Formats: sequence, C-alpha cells, structure tokens
Amino acid sequence: LIYPRRCHGCGGVVGRESRYFCWDCLAGIAYVESPFCSRCGDPVPGRIDHDYICYQCSRIRVYFDLARSAVRYEGFVGDALRDLKYNGAVWLSPDLGRLLHAAAVTHYNLLEIDALCYVPMSSKHQRERGYNQAQLLAVALSRIMRKPVRGMGMRRMFMTESQTGLNAAKRMNNVKGAFSSRYERGSSTIMGRHGLCEGLNILLIDDVMTTGATVNECARVLKRAGANCVYVLTVARG
Repeated sequence: LIYPRRCHGCGGVVGRESRYFCWDCLAGIAYVESPFCSRCGDPVPGRIDHDYICYQCSRIRVYFDLARSAVRYEGFVGDALRDLKYNGAVWLSPDLGRLLHAAAVTHYNLLEIDALCYVPMSSKHQRERGYNQAQLLAVALSRIMRKPVRGMGMRRMFMTESQTGLNAAKRMNNVKGAFSSRYERGSSTIMGRHGLCEGLNILLIDDVMTTGATVNECARVLKRAGANCVYVLTVARG
C-alpha cells in the first residue's frame, strides 16, 4: 500500500501477473526474431531462406555451440539492463529472467541442459558493485528451469578495458586470456579436468551480447575444463 509496484518502462500499474514489467510494455519489446546467424544468433535485416553464418562467426574460431538472445538492446529493456548493471536495480532480475526463459524454451531443448553458468566479474568490480548481474540473471532463470547454477570454477584473471566503443577485433584481444577455470586441463588442482564441468551441457548466461567475444572466451575455458556443449543465452543483443 505504501510502495505500490510500478512498471519500470511506463510507470503504470502492474497487475498480479508480473512484477515490474506491464503487459503493454512487454508487447512492445523488439524481440530477436529470424533471420539471424545460425551460430551466434546475430539478427540481420531482410529475408534469408537458408542457414546463415555471419561474417564474424566465419572468420574466427567459435567455441560455443550456439548463442541466442531474447530481445534487442533498446527501449525500456535496455534501460532496465543498465539500471540492473549500474544502478543497483537488482529487483528487476526476476522479470529479466522470464525473458531469458522464453528465449530458452524457444531456442533450446531444456532437457539437454545440465547446469547454468554465468560470466564472472573481476573481484574488484564485484566488490565495488556488490553483485554480479549475470549471476543474478542465472539464479532467476534457474528458479524457473529448476536447473542448478554453478560457477564451474570460473574466474576473471584480470580487469579488462570496457568493451563499449571497441570494434570486434579489439573486443576479442581485450578479453583474450581474461578467464580461467580451476578445472581446465593441465590445472594443478587435484580434480584437474575431472571437475564440475566434465561431460556437462552448460547454458552460459550474460546480460548483453554484442560481438560475442566475452562469451566465446568463457566457452573456450569451459570446453577446456571438459564441458560437452556450451550454449549461450543473453537477455539482449547489442
């Protein structure tokens, strides 16, 4: 009664069926639809009647098996993601998790997914922010899918330059070697490659995918740790 929920997009009243996104705003979202790259899910204009591989995926080694996004990084969802990431709006993660779930049902066989993982942050950034938005999204999705969330021993080895404003080649160089897992082959840990990743089909979660450089590097690490398949799912495509 004192603090009624209002739609994060339009400020209107939200019914019982949702939390902070009203039906009118959800209906106006620019969802990612075909045609798009059959590997990374990057949408393209026009009409394509066959499997299409984008230029980026054709010129680099892609470690993830498939990547898909729910919506375009624009409009009120773009604002919500920025508020979640930079302004502490953690209460938006369940609504964004529902968007992730809709995309997961559309593009993946959920029975094949063994566990969810998320893109790690540097310890310094996580201390400053107090949370990892990708982890919050993974937890929100896991509650719907009833799949476990595991860190897979993943960590960010060093702070990287912000990817904003960098082209595809610079983004790849920026995150090269930035992630590791204690379960990678050749690791000095007791478990080695027989760790939590071994033989699993993993759904890797992040908030936004632009060129895919970050998730591709994470997928490389997870494959080296023994993962069978690494699927990528993000709320938005930049």
